[in-house]
Amino acid sequence: MTTAELVDLAPLIELLALGAVLALLPLAVVVWKARRDGVQGWPAWQRALTVATLFLTMDLIAFGAFTRLTDSGLGCPDWPGCYGEASPWGARDDIRAAHAEAPHGPVSPTKAWIEMIHRYLATGVGALITGLMVAAWLRRHHQGGLSPWWATATFVWVCVQGAFGALTVTMKLQPIIVSIHLLGAMLGVALLTAQARVLEGHRPQLAGAAALYQAQQAVWQAWRGATLRRAGRWVLALLAAQIALGAWVSTNYAVLACMDVPTCQGQWWPEMDFRSGFQLWRPLGKDAHGEAITAAALTAIHMAHRLMALVVLGALAAYGYALWRWRAGEPSNALNHRASNPTALPWRREAMVLWALAGWQLLTGLSNVVLGWPLAAALAHTVGAALLVWWLVRLLVVPRANAGVR
Repeated sequence: MTTAELVDLAPLIELLALGAVLALLPLAVVVWKARRDGVQGWPAWQRALTVATLFLTMDLIAFGAFTRLTDSGLGCPDWPGCYGEASPWGARDDIRAAHAEAPHGPVSPTKAWIEMIHRYLATGVGALITGLMVAAWLRRHHQGGLSPWWATATFVWVCVQGAFGALTVTMKLQPIIVSIHLLGAMLGVALLTAQARVLEGHRPQLAGAAALYQAQQAVWQAWRGATLRRAGRWVLALLAAQIALGAWVSTNYAVLACMDVPTCQGQWWPEMDFRSGFQLWRPLGKDAHGEAITAAALTAIHMAHRLMALVVLGALAAYGYALWRWRAGEPSNALNHRASNPTALPWRREAMVLWALAGWQLLTGLSNVVLGWPLAAALAHTVGAALLVWWLVRLLVVPRANAGVR
C-alpha cells in the first residue's frame, strides 16, 4: 500500500458505531450490578462507570500485548479499518492476496482479525470514556462527584492513544512509537484508578463508613504517612522507568538477546552497544543509519531492563516492608489503639499484595528468558506491570467521602 493509502477514514463511522455498541455490554453490566447493590447518587454511579472503564482498559492492554506478541500489529496495514473496510470479512480478498504474495509476511486472515479486535476494544473504551465525560459535564453541579475536568483529561488521553495507535500502523511498528503507546496505556490505568479510588467512599457497601476515610486521610497526613506517600511516588516513578525499558525490550524484540540467568551469554558483562541500542528514532530492526541493528545493541537493551529490574524489585520490597512495619504499630495519632479501632487500615494486606505482584513480575520475567519468551509468560508480564501501576496508584490516592473533588 502507498503512504497515502495507509490512513483511510472511509470505515470510521462504522467503527465508531461498533465501539458504541461494544460499550453497551459493560454499561449494561454496570447498570444491573449498581441497581442490585442499591447505588444512589451521581458520585456512586460515576465510580461504577469508572471502574467498568478501568476493567475494559486492562482487557485492552492484555489484548494489545497479545496483538504485539503474535506479530499482528500490521495484520491490517491501514488505519482505522482493514483495507478500507470495517472488518476483515469485508477485506478478505485483499487479505488473501497479500497473504498469498507473502505467506510469512505481516498480513494473514488470523492476524487481521487479531488486529481489528484490538481496534474494536479500543473504540469501546473510547466510547465509555466519552460517555463519562459527557455525563460528568451534565452533572457537574452534583455534590460529591469528581470535577468534569478529570473525565475531560481522560478523554484527551484516549484521543492521544488513538493517534499513537494510528502511528503504530503508519510508521510500521517503529519502536519508539509502540513504546510510547504502551506507556500511554499505563498512564490510562493510573488516571482511571485515581478517579475510582477518590470516589470509593461512595460505594453502597461502605455507606456510613465516613470514619474509615477520615482515618485514611489522617494516616497519610501523619509524619509517617507523609514519608511513606513520598516514597511511594518515587517507587511509582521507578516502576514507570522500568516499564519504559520493558517496552523498549519488547518492541525491539530484544528479550532473547540473553537466554541465561543470572549471566548473559555466559558472561556477567557481555559485549554491549548502548549508544546504538538507545537511539530512539529509527525503524524496527535497524539502527539510526538504516543498517541492521547489532546483537551488541540488542544485548544492551536487554541488560538495561534486567539491571533496572533489580533496582525496582528492591524498591518494591522495601516499600512493602515499610507498609508492613507500619501496620505493626509505628507512631501515628490515628492508629494509637488499633485493637479498639475498627477503622484501622489493613496495611499488611497492602504490603502482601505488593510483594505478590513484584514476585509475579520476577517469575514471569525469568520465564521469558529461560523458556524462550513463551506467549503466556510475556502476556502475564505485561498484565503484571499494569496491575502494579494500579496497586501503587491505589495506595497513593486517598478516598474522599461526602465532598466534591475539585
